[in-house]
Amino acid sequence: MARKLAKNRAKLVCSLVIQRPRVFYGAMSMRRPFLLVLDIGLLCVATVFAFILRENFELSVTRSLEFGPYLLATTIASLIAFSITGVNRTIWRFCSGPDYLRVMTAVGAVVVGAVALTFAWNRLEGTPRSLPFIQLIFGVALLIGARAIHKISHDVQQHRRAFGAFLQPASPSQQITLLVVGISKLTELYLQAVAELAPGRIRVAGLIGSTDRHVGRLVASHPVIGDTDELESILDDLKVHGVTINRIVVVLPFHSLGDSERETLLRIERSRSIVLQFLVQDLGFNFGKPVLVSKSGGAAWSQRTSNLGLQNVSFHIPPETLEKIARRRYWKIKRFVDFFIALSAILVLSPILLVLAACVAASVGFPVLFWQQRPGLGGRPLRLYKFRTMKAAYSPDGERLSDAERVSRLGSLMRRLRFDEFPQLFNVIRGDMAIVGPRPLLHWEQTEAQSARLLVRPGLTGWAQVVGGRDISSNDKAALDVWYVQHASMHLDIKIALRTILVMVFGEKISAGDIEKAWSDLGENGIVRRPAVAKIQALLGWVNV
Repeated sequence: MARKLAKNRAKLVCSLVIQRPRVFYGAMSMRRPFLLVLDIGLLCVATVFAFILRENFELSVTRSLEFGPYLLATTIASLIAFSITGVNRTIWRFCSGPDYLRVMTAVGAVVVGAVALTFAWNRLEGTPRSLPFIQLIFGVALLIGARAIHKISHDVQQHRRAFGAFLQPASPSQQITLLVVGISKLTELYLQAVAELAPGRIRVAGLIGSTDRHVGRLVASHPVIGDTDELESILDDLKVHGVTINRIVVVLPFHSLGDSERETLLRIERSRSIVLQFLVQDLGFNFGKPVLVSKSGGAAWSQRTSNLGLQNVSFHIPPETLEKIARRRYWKIKRFVDFFIALSAILVLSPILLVLAACVAASVGFPVLFWQQRPGLGGRPLRLYKFRTMKAAYSPDGERLSDAERVSRLGSLMRRLRFDEFPQLFNVIRGDMAIVGPRPLLHWEQTEAQSARLLVRPGLTGWAQVVGGRDISSNDKAALDVWYVQHASMHLDIKIALRTILVMVFGEKISAGDIEKAWSDLGENGIVRRPAVAKIQALLGWVNV
């Protein structure tokens, strides 16, 4: 009995192994004729349009009948030429230069074949001699254009998918920010793979070229920001701007790098806890001496985020509450109000802005503006601009300066009065920010647990700034921001704007009552569950203040 069952099971497995390829190839064989018919149809359309254009849009029944044999010959020739060249076997969204060249060759063969068949039939009687040339131009344009449009539409969908994860902000636990060292065909393929396979999880801060002749140019929409000799200074500059690199991906073979480039990369890995990844080696194409890559960077990053203490609470707005928030009428006019206020403020304050820019230039030098990359609406990165209040991060001797040494007296005053935030009015005009909203955090401060605060545009000022300021915990700031998202209105925005003026004049003051009310409201609505330990820590924090 057992032998019989085993025999039947073996027959079943064999039948499945045999039948599944048939299903697969059957589906594939059904797809290819469709694409073949589509290509033939597109070429016939191009041929008809070429004929109409040749006749100067003046058609007659006689001329159309004379054109018929040539159109039929085109159909027959395209069926043969397209089948031989295999243009219908290419996946359109992955078409590249060689595929487009194959299409051009196939269309050229069709035109030659159509002329030959028509000549054999009626010596091209009634067929204009310029028609094949016009047909060739329109045929190539239509077939390549259709493939290009399909590829572009697919790339656009991938781009939207990469930035459309509405509540998937840039958090250290999920997003990896990296630099790509080397420019080659592998670089382009890697960037395409990142865009398609890891949208929102891997962010390419820029590319590092081998020489400075590529600096400032783009590869797959990513900028080349320097060469390998400047790699360490580039990392320092990015860190100043709020961009922390977790990984460096080297797309060049290790043996092709110079001695100084190898030493620089390995020194960065050892001293900065950045993961160094050699893509050629990972793909198995490095047939020389293997390169060891440590994984210490991830551990250091995890330790850093845990030390920040940002994982105590999480915020989740229920779908029904989200729907109510989204249908609020205020959102329809808030963007217009923000734009009008920002534009008016720039016009009115333009003399003050010019004076401040001159003072900044005299105090800390050029450039007068400083930018940082921070997560904005839906976690999409935005460049937040401020007036510079600090000198360069390094002294002329190359020694790193502390923040206290870098801040100028003018910078301290501008921070106290919030004047350094004025350039963000241009962010408001661009639509990156609002006048009132949650203040944008640095990437390593913004966690997925607090992603609800990214439902609205970040603001120049917010409820957390006028209620607690800089001295309250990150959890309290997140609770106040999420509370604002839930209760945003014209009345609340005006209240925040007026209290911002008081903060600028009299300084920050913690309002424990407003903070506790925010926690209470969020808890009652099921948006947050706050551990008792976090409450005790917050209360102790208020006592210490």
